[in-house]
Amino acid sequence: MSEEERRKRIERLKRERRRRRRRQAMMLRAGLLAAVVLIVVGAVVLVSSQVRSARQKKEEERLRQEQLIQAEEEKNQQRKDSIAQAEQMALGYDYDGAIELLKSLENYDKDAEIIAKIADLEAQKSTLVPVNMDEVTHIFYHSLVVDPERGFAGNDSTAAGFKQWMTTVSEFNKITQAMYDNGYVLVDLHDLVVETTDENGEVHFTTNQIMLPEGKKPFVLSLDDLCYYHSYDGRGIATKMVLDENGKPTCEYVQPDGTTVTGAYDCVPLLDQFLEEHPDAAYHGAKGTIALTGYDGILGYRTDIAYKTGENLTADQQAWLDAHPDFDWEQECAEAKKVADALKEDGWKFASHTWGHLRVGANTSLENIKADTEKFKAYVDPLIGGTDTIIFAHGEDIADWHDYSMDNEKFAYLKSQGYNFFCNVDSSQYFLQIRDNYVRQGRRNLDGYRLWNDVHGEKNRTSDLFDATQILDPARTDMPAL
Repeated sequence: MSEEERRKRIERLKRERRRRRRRQAMMLRAGLLAAVVLIVVGAVVLVSSQVRSARQKKEEERLRQEQLIQAEEEKNQQRKDSIAQAEQMALGYDYDGAIELLKSLENYDKDAEIIAKIADLEAQKSTLVPVNMDEVTHIFYHSLVVDPERGFAGNDSTAAGFKQWMTTVSEFNKITQAMYDNGYVLVDLHDLVVETTDENGEVHFTTNQIMLPEGKKPFVLSLDDLCYYHSYDGRGIATKMVLDENGKPTCEYVQPDGTTVTGAYDCVPLLDQFLEEHPDAAYHGAKGTIALTGYDGILGYRTDIAYKTGENLTADQQAWLDAHPDFDWEQECAEAKKVADALKEDGWKFASHTWGHLRVGANTSLENIKADTEKFKAYVDPLIGGTDTIIFAHGEDIADWHDYSMDNEKFAYLKSQGYNFFCNVDSSQYFLQIRDNYVRQGRRNLDGYRLWNDVHGEKNRTSDLFDATQILDPARTDMPAL
C-alpha cells in the first residue's frame, strides 16, 4: 500500500469515527431530550392527576357536605312533621300514639322540646276519664237531600218515603254541629271492643275502655244505602261518590238544569270537612260505617252482574243501560273499587246491608238469607275488600233482644260467613251487647220522620243529642204516612 493510500485510509477512518461520534452524540442528545420530555410529561401528568385528585376530593367533600346538610334538613323536617302529627293525634285523644311517635325520633331523650312535649301529652292524658261503655249511642242517616224542592216534590209514595227516611243537608250540618257542641265524640264501631283471635282462628271480644275528657260522650255513626239507587234520580240527591283532585272522596250532583258538579253533597264529604276543622270531634280519627246493598251497584256505580249480563233487569236498570250504550262493566267496577279504597284510606269502614235490602226477620227463610249473602260476597265484597259487619235492612234483626246463640241458624250461618258485628234499629238511647263471639248494637234513625215527630209529636227521642226544633228544615211542611 502506498503512502498516499495509507493516508487516505486513515482520513476515511477518522471521518467514520467522527460520524459515529456525531451519531452517538445525536442519539445521546435525543435520548436526553426524550428523557427530559418524559420527565416533563410525567410531571405534567402527575400534577394533572394531583389536580384532578384534589378536585375530585373537593367535589366529594362538597357532595358529602350537601348530603350531610340534606340529611340534617330531612331529619329536622321529620322532626317537625312528627311533632305536627303527634299534636294532631292528641287532638283526637290518641295520646299513647302521639307519645310513641315522638319517642321513635332519634335521640328524642336529648331533645328538650320533645321531652317537654311528651311531658305535656302525659299531663293531658292524665286528665282523661273512662266512659261508660254501656252508654254509647249509635246514629245513622240515609243519603242527604240537597234540594228539598225536588226531593219532597209530589204526593206519591216515593215523595212520602223521601220525607220520612231522608235528612236534608241543612239538618245534617246542624245535627253535626249541635252534637259537637253538646260534647259528643265520634268513635268507630270496632273501638267498642278488644278483638283477639285464638289458636283455632276463632275471634273473641271483650269490652274496650275508651278514655275521653270529662263531659265528652262517645257515639257511633253509620250510613245506610250509599248506593245512589236509580229511584234517587232527579230527586235532588247526589248521584255518585267520586274522587276530587287530591284523591279525596266527594260527590257528583246533578243540578236542576242538568249540569253535573262535584262537591260536598252528602254525609261523607260533609263530615270529612267538619272533622278536618274539628279534629277533637272524633276519637283516634274515627269515621263512620257505610252500609251497602248491591242490587243497583255501590256508591253510584252500576257494578251488579245484571248490568253485564243483561239478565233479570228492572225497568230502571234497562232504561239506564239504554241511556249508556258504551257502558263498560269491568271499568265501572274498577272505578268503584278505586273510590272504595279511597274511602277506607280516609278512615271509613264498610258493612253489608244485604245485597237486596233483604228483610231478615221471622218471615224470611235461611235459604233466602244464604242466597242474598252469596250475591253480596260475589259482587260487593271484591270491591270493598270484605267486611265483618252486617247492618240489617229495614231495621230488622235475626232475633229479639235476647242474646244470639249458635242455636239460631241465621246467626250461625252469618257467623260462618265472617260476620261478627250486627246492627239493627232501636229507638232507645243505648242497646249494646258485647259477647264473647259477637258484638250487637242498636241504631237510632236521625231522619225526617224522627225530626218531625220530635218537633210535632208527643214524645221527643233525640233530646239527649240536640234540640230538634233548631234542626228541622223549614222546607218540611208535612209528614205523610207510607
